Amino acid sequence: MAVVHEDKLSAVLSEFARTLVTDFPIQGILDHLVERIVDILPVTAAGVTLISEGTAPRYVAASNSDALRFERLQSDIGQGPCLAAFITGEAVSVPDLHQTASFPRFAPSALTAGLAAVFAFPLRHGDGCLGALDLYRGTPGPLSAADLATAQTLADVAAAYLLNAQARDDARATSDHFYHSALHDPLTGLPNRLMLQQRLEHVAQRSLRSHATAAILFADLDRFKKVNDTHGHQVGDALLLAVARRLSALVRPGDTMARVSGDEFVFLCEDLASPDDVVLLARRIDEAFARPFIVAGLELSASASVGIAFAGPGDSISEELVAQADRAMYRAKRRGGGHHVIDLREAVHAADGHDFEGDLRRAFARDELDVAYQPIVTTGDGFLTGVEALLRWTHPTRGAVPAMSMIGVAEQSTLIDEVGAWVLERACRDRGRWLRSHPAVPIDLAVNVSARQLMAQDFPSLVEAVLDVTAMDPGALVLEMTEDVFVEDLDRAAAVLARLRGLGIRLALDDFGTGYSSLSYLRRLPVHIVKIDQSFVADVDRVPLGGPVLAAVTNLAHVLGLSVIAEGVETSSQAEEVSAVGCQWAQGYFYARPMPAAAIAALLERGRTRPPRLPEHGDPGGAGAAVDDASSEASLPDAPAAA
Repeated sequence: MAVVHEDKLSAVLSEFARTLVTDFPIQGILDHLVERIVDILPVTAAGVTLISEGTAPRYVAASNSDALRFERLQSDIGQGPCLAAFITGEAVSVPDLHQTASFPRFAPSALTAGLAAVFAFPLRHGDGCLGALDLYRGTPGPLSAADLATAQTLADVAAAYLLNAQARDDARATSDHFYHSALHDPLTGLPNRLMLQQRLEHVAQRSLRSHATAAILFADLDRFKKVNDTHGHQVGDALLLAVARRLSALVRPGDTMARVSGDEFVFLCEDLASPDDVVLLARRIDEAFARPFIVAGLELSASASVGIAFAGPGDSISEELVAQADRAMYRAKRRGGGHHVIDLREAVHAADGHDFEGDLRRAFARDELDVAYQPIVTTGDGFLTGVEALLRWTHPTRGAVPAMSMIGVAEQSTLIDEVGAWVLERACRDRGRWLRSHPAVPIDLAVNVSARQLMAQDFPSLVEAVLDVTAMDPGALVLEMTEDVFVEDLDRAAAVLARLRGLGIRLALDDFGTGYSSLSYLRRLPVHIVKIDQSFVADVDRVPLGGPVLAAVTNLAHVLGLSVIAEGVETSSQAEEVSAVGCQWAQGYFYARPMPAAAIAALLERGRTRPPRLPEHGDPGGAGAAVDDASSEASLPDAPAAA
C-alpha cells in the first residue's frame, strides 16, 4: 500500500516538474493540485487559497463546489484552519469539528454544510507563507502520519512552483508595462512615434504583397502655445487629452492614430479604396474641431492644420510618407490654420498607381500641353482688361487633368521650372499676337509664379530674357504668387521681387486673406495688387456678414495703396457686391470661363477698337460658355493645394 502511495506522489511531483519550464498559469497550477490530491489522499475535497497580508485572497482553487464554499467561508468570516496555517506557518489538524473549540465561528457553519474534518497545510517559502492547502472530509477521523507528510510535501512543492509562476507573471507584467510605455504616449495612451514606425513597417510589408493604398494625415493644433501661455500647461495637457479622445472616435478599424509630439497627431490609414476616403476623414477632423472643448471648467476653441500624403499601389511606404504629410501640414498652417492640404503628387499616384510624372514629362517634351486664359474685367462696366494664363493638359487615357493635380506633380520635381518658363513665354507670345491684330486693346497678362520658381537661380534674368525675346511690354505683365513664396525665405523673396519690379513688372499677391501673415507681408513687400480669395466672394451669397467682411478686406488693401482683383465671381449678386465695395477688377465664371487663345482673339475681334464687355448678352457663361470645363480653375504654377 505504501508503495502505491509513493508511486502516486511521485507521479504528481513529476507533473508539477513539467510545468516549471512552461507558462502554466498560477490558477492552472492550483486547480491541478487540488484535483490530484483527492486522487491520492483519503479526503473528499481539497482547496487552496493564496493570501497576502492586508488584502483579500488573490487566488482560490477547489476540487468541487463544497470545497469552494469552505474556502470562501473562512475568508468571509476571517477564521478557520486555512487562515491559522497561514498565520502560524504550521499545519493545523482538526479531525473532528464537533470536538474543537478553536474556530467558534467557522465550525458551526462548516458542520451545517456537512463538513466533519479539516486539515490545513501552509504554503511556505523561506520565512513567509503564500497561503494554505486545505483538505476536507465528510466523516470525522485523523489522517495518517504518511498522509500528513504527503500533504505538506505537496504544499511545499506547490509553494515553490507558485513562487516561480508568480515571478514569471511579475516579470511579464513589468515587461509588458515597459513595452507598453515604450510604444505609447504617457498622456493620451495613444501609440507614439516608435509604434507608428513599427506600424509603417508592417504596412510596407503588406503593401509589397497586396499593392494596398495607404495614406498619412498629419494634424497639428493651431496656436496651441497660446493655450499653455494663457491657462498653464495643466490646462494644455487636458486639452490635448480631450482632442485625442475626440479624434480617436474618427479612426477606422485597422488604422492607427498616434501622438508624435506635443500637439501633433498622425493617422495611418491602410487599404484605401480611393483617396476620397482620407479626404472624408480630413473633413471629419475639421468638423471635430467645430465644437469647443470643455476642460478644467473652461470652454476652449481649437482648430488643426492637416497635411495629407498618399502612397499608391506598390509605392514605397516609409517615414518619408510622414515627412510628406508634415510638409503639407505646414502649407496648410501657412494659410492661417484650420485647413487641410493634400500632397497632390501622391494623391495622383494613389488614384491609380499611374506614372503621372513620367506622363507629364513626355507630354511636355511632345508639346502636348496648352494654355487657357480666363478674362479679367473692370467691375464697374465689365470691360475686358486682362487675362490670367492657366495650364491645361488632356491626358490620352485620363482625359482633362485638373490643373491642381498637374501642378502638384510639377512642383515636386524639376518640371516646375521648365514648364513655368514655357508658360510664361507662351503666354507672352499669345499676347503679342493679340496686340498685333488689335493694337487698340492692349490687355494685361497675369502669370503665376511658384516659390520654387521664384527662388531658382537668377529667376529675374529668365523673366527679362522672355520679355526680350517676345517683345513683351513689362508694364502689361503681372506675376502672381501666394504667401508660400515669402514663408520660404522672406528676405530673399523681397530682394527677388525688388529686381522684378525694377524691370517694370507688376506683382500680385494671390489668395489674399487666407493666410495669417498677409498684412505683415503686404507692409514689407513691393506688391502692386492683391487678389481676394474666392472664399470671401462666395460668402457674399451664403454668410450674413459676407459682404462686410469682403468690404473690410478690400478696404485694407486700399489703405495700403494696392489695387484689388476679386476671384471666383460666379453670380450676379457677387458681381454687384465686389463692385460696390470697391474692387477694381474681377474674374470668375459669371464673366467668362477659361478659354483658348483663339477665343480671346475672337473676343477682341468683336470689340475691334475697344475692349469687349463681359458677360456677353447677359449670358452668365460668357464667351467661354462653350469651352470644356473639365479642368478645375487653377493657375500655373502655384495653384492652391487644398482639398
